[in-house]
Amino acid sequence: MEEYFYNCPFCFSHVSILVDLSIPNQQYIEDCERCCNPIEFSISSDGELLTNVEIQGLDQ
Repeated sequence: MEEYFYNCPFCFSHVSILVDLSIPNQQYIEDCERCCNPIEFSISSDGELLTNVEIQGLDQ
């Protein structure tokens, strides 16, 4: 697991998620821990390092 820090696209808070690097391609929705708005994460890894992280706020 690796901690990844990002800025929320809604409230701009600096928050983090834990990423399981053993899963090469992941896509999921998680609420911001500060403002509770939904964020879509698209994450790629090579098994040891993060290779790509895309973060997009979802309209409600």
